[in-house]
Amino acid sequence: MFWLLFLLMACAAAFLSCARLCLAAVHAAESEPAGGGTHELTLYEAAFLSGGPYRVADLTLVSMARSRRLLLAHTGWATVVDPVGGDDIERSVIGAIGPDGQSRIGAVRRATAAADAVRALADRLVAAGLAVPDGARSGVAGAVRQVRAAALAVVTLAGVALLMPGQAPGDGVLIAAWFVLPLALTLACLAIARFEVHPYTRWASPTGQRLIGALPRAVRATGEAGLLTAVAVHGVRAVPDAALRSAFGTAQRGH
Repeated sequence: MFWLLFLLMACAAAFLSCARLCLAAVHAAESEPAGGGTHELTLYEAAFLSGGPYRVADLTLVSMARSRRLLLAHTGWATVVDPVGGDDIERSVIGAIGPDGQSRIGAVRRATAAADAVRALADRLVAAGLAVPDGARSGVAGAVRQVRAAALAVVTLAGVALLMPGQAPGDGVLIAAWFVLPLALTLACLAIARFEVHPYTRWASPTGQRLIGALPRAVRATGEAGLLTAVAVHGVRAVPDAALRSAFGTAQRGH
């Protein structure tokens, strides 16, 4: 009957991990203030909600390169052409490149993503209920990982219990049946999290995701504004210029 100890350990791991995930999901839901549904997203806001600080940096670099204010070489270097930034984030990019007027794109992306202007953008989106606070996002992600670990622990403990010597004939079926219960709890919790909790693990809250989905189709489809909107939502892969895409690819490989 020593297998009962393993069963208790499996049940405790499953229950505690699932309880933590439920609490994290409730906290994430409560962190979203009411309202925000009529907010009209800017390109920077759409970029942050779609991909976080690095997406904002990528959007800014692409925008400045398309307007010939930056030169992004396929070798992974950024060169300043026009040292006057149009807003705080563009000035952050120019400041990240430095006084020499040239820097690696990877270093510029990292510095821009950590700049005060991007942090202020994130704070505004969180205050408006459109972005998920760092604590809520990391809490849910950590809870999901713990439930996955608990599911693996249940399977491991069940294997150990089944391999214990001195079992009577037919005990294996009974042991397996009991361990199915905590395993089913963890798997069901993960399945529910996949559909109900998963939106909170991204940058955008459910309200923010709805606004991204409601971006005007005409803006998405045509013109320079449409291209930049596509970059904000989908990333650098939406850029039609292969040479410009290769500049970011070189930077990421170097990083």
